[in-house]
Amino acid sequence: MAEMNRKHLSKTAWASIIGKWVFLGIIIIFTLYPVVYTVLGSLKTNAELTQGGGFFPAAWHFENYYQAFVQADFTKYTINSVIVSTSVTLLAAATCSMAGFILARKNFAGKKVLMALYLSMMFVSLGSVTLYPIYELLRALKLNKTIFALIIALTGGQAANVFLVMGFTKGIPRELDEAAIIDGCSLYGVYSRIILPLSKPILAVVALFSFRNAWNDYITSLIMTISMPKLQTLTVAVVQLKYSVNAAAEWHIMLAGASIAIIPILIVYLFANKQFIAGLTAGAVKG
Repeated sequence: MAEMNRKHLSKTAWASIIGKWVFLGIIIIFTLYPVVYTVLGSLKTNAELTQGGGFFPAAWHFENYYQAFVQADFTKYTINSVIVSTSVTLLAAATCSMAGFILARKNFAGKKVLMALYLSMMFVSLGSVTLYPIYELLRALKLNKTIFALIIALTGGQAANVFLVMGFTKGIPRELDEAAIIDGCSLYGVYSRIILPLSKPILAVVALFSFRNAWNDYITSLIMTISMPKLQTLTVAVVQLKYSVNAAAEWHIMLAGASIAIIPILIVYLFANKQFIAGLTAGAVKG
């Protein structure tokens, strides 16, 4: 009987392990397939893509990358994307850290209402409905023809990041705040000298999320730069590659541009993945 139980447990354990690996394999395939398809598609001819050729290119057309780089003026649009994404990242990290600190440490009138509104915005997506009033507001402020309009528009909607920082801050002992106040620190001193240095792991997560969202954004960047094409970001420029002077959609050139546009976000993740994982883990435990 004991031997049969051991065999049954052994089979159950193996089934569980195989099931986990199958599940992980499916997730990996669904995650990597779009990237692999984009890279391989960027090396095909337009005819191969539109007529449904094989998965791998019949011939490797690396000249697609040169055409994409020249047609899209990637240098100019890459600079725009770097300026926008970096600015959004810094602003998001600063505003989320301050908002998360106040929500975690202070009680004030209307706090519950504010948090309820923040929570509702996390689950109710208004999407493009909000773009017109945002654009009109920025136009009234005479900012619609500057790159600051896009930066401000992309910095908004940080409710999820605010709650990440708030949950992390709640895990920091309040005794540290009290000790700092006894030593003469003001509220700003507690934030800058105690909370901010200890919040680096979760701020790395916020920064990476913000950079990724700003770099990959299309619709907001398109609307905010529609009257100023020279301020367009790389994502908008890549989509424009599809429209050629020959009146035919050049998907191979667009995929080549998309492959180039993927590189910076991969580089950022490779350098920040340790802080990203550490921040998510710390936030999960302390939140």
